[in-house]
Amino acid sequence: MRTIILCILLISFNLKASSQVLTSEEQELYRILMNYRSQLGLPSIPFSKSLTIVAQTHVRDLNDNKPDKGRCNMHSWSSNGPWTGCCYTPDHAQANCMWSKPRELTNYKGNGYEIACSSWSSGDSDYNMTANEALELWKSSQGHNQVIINAGIWNDKWNAIGIGIYKGYAVVWFGKELDNEK
Repeated sequence: MRTIILCILLISFNLKASSQVLTSEEQELYRILMNYRSQLGLPSIPFSKSLTIVAQTHVRDLNDNKPDKGRCNMHSWSSNGPWTGCCYTPDHAQANCMWSKPRELTNYKGNGYEIACSSWSSGDSDYNMTANEALELWKSSQGHNQVIINAGIWNDKWNAIGIGIYKGYAVVWFGKELDNEK
């Protein structure tokens, strides 16, 4: 039992201490998101290492553990990691469980707000989501697009952004607070 607890503590510490590097597809998603915002007269959002840790952790959890089954959507987290699992349902009853993930997994001080998408239409388990595909899916969804462009209830300025793409999943995390992690 002591060994299991020590392993969980080490994993948790490594998440909080690590800095993330974007893959080329994640870099492309950041670039085209900022270009899209620029075309609309909106400012760029500073890259956040902390929110990227959350994003990259979440896409792997979605792919590997499939917490988005049944009534749980893609904002859900499994119980198979150093985080609190939660089933995010359409009524948003578990919103705080998702919004608190940046503070739970990193030293980020504020809430995080996520947009997520998947594309498994090819039926190929090795399918890789592209940056362009993800952005087009989000732009075609009014709610997701509003988060990207600070419209509707999301009209506050974003001061941090994290990107994660893994296999058939893409997520972007937004935050109002600046990320002090370097």
